[in-house]
Amino acid sequence: MHLFSFTLSNTEIIIILCVALLTGMSKTGVHGAGMLSVPLLAMVFGGQLSSGVLLPMLVIADVFGVWYYHRHASWQHLKVLFPWAALGVLAGTVTGNYINDQLFKWVMAITILISLAIMILLERTNPNNIPRHKGFAIGTGIAGGFTSMVGNLAGSVMSVYLLAVRLPKNEFIGTTAWFFLVVNWFKVPFHVFAWHTITWNTVWLDLLTLPVILVGAWIGIFIVKQLNDTMYRWFIIGMTLIAAVGMLL
Repeated sequence: MHLFSFTLSNTEIIIILCVALLTGMSKTGVHGAGMLSVPLLAMVFGGQLSSGVLLPMLVIADVFGVWYYHRHASWQHLKVLFPWAALGVLAGTVTGNYINDQLFKWVMAITILISLAIMILLERTNPNNIPRHKGFAIGTGIAGGFTSMVGNLAGSVMSVYLLAVRLPKNEFIGTTAWFFLVVNWFKVPFHVFAWHTITWNTVWLDLLTLPVILVGAWIGIFIVKQLNDTMYRWFIIGMTLIAAVGMLL
């Protein structure tokens, strides 16, 4: 089937719709779902181009996440993260010009696996031993901006940080929603003018997925309501593990 400049098989169209569903879910609390969408879309478009195809979906879905959870954000943490995330995005933009498609996929997989290992370690660590100094937040901001630009994978980095500071479930989701709303909009000009991975064709393709994104957002809200804080933390870790396996395969 031809969609604008894309020639897509029925299987590829189904994959894109699954990605839209997972993206909607990820922005209303099912964060591992967003990481699952990265390897799925890379199967269709490759590493770097898929990050540009996915970004408009994320920008649309971010609006739903912020709309529902905006009152729960921890601005104390966001004010520290934002400027350093911008620096990470700039570094990712420059680095991405020198990474081929295969290396792109390996960077994605390694990012998820490292984040997963840290998440599990944090769950087994005494909360009093978790780093709370500003350097931890600065490092998270830079890593979050970089991995977000390179592969839309800052979800795993942010999960590590927000699990570490022990934010309650709703604050975790609200803080993440605001972080990605700002960072993803900041990334758009770099994808358009530096990488040329967002075009009118990719935007129109993404707009066609809007109803599916909305359905995914409501599914995410339903799932999160069924989980208490402890269950939610382990749910995030489990979804991250699935995403890591998907990327490696």
